[in-house]
Amino acid sequence: MNHDEMMTLALDEARRALEHNDVPVGALCVIDDRVLASRHNEKELRKDATCHAEILAIRDALSMIGDKYLTGVTVYTTLEPCVMCAGALVTVRCERVVFGAFDPKSGAASSLYNLCCDPRLNAEVAVVAGVQQEACSRILKEFFATKR
Repeated sequence: MNHDEMMTLALDEARRALEHNDVPVGALCVIDDRVLASRHNEKELRKDATCHAEILAIRDALSMIGDKYLTGVTVYTTLEPCVMCAGALVTVRCERVVFGAFDPKSGAASSLYNLCCDPRLNAEVAVVAGVQQEACSRILKEFFATKR
């Protein structure tokens, strides 16, 4: 599968967050074109601010492979990772992150910070930005429009 196909799956996952009034962000952990984990934001559902889609997908993927690192894994996420999520990607030594919508207020993979490619850290994560950017931005804009 290519990046567009994987991002379509991540968008499908993001829509599931709407069922419990969470910000619609979806994330997948993929290795060799096989989806290890697919999750969406559950901050509202669980009343836990750390339940971002990326963190939940990372936890599930680590459990699936039985290791503390995600060597060779690509994470697809509909929104640019925040500091917490980008830090987790570096910590688990993910190979690559592919994201859709940029987050100029809290993005930590290119917009505000670039933790993924900071040579001062122990590991670096390759970044592919803007895959299906329009679709990923639209779902977020529509969600927040209903909140105003």
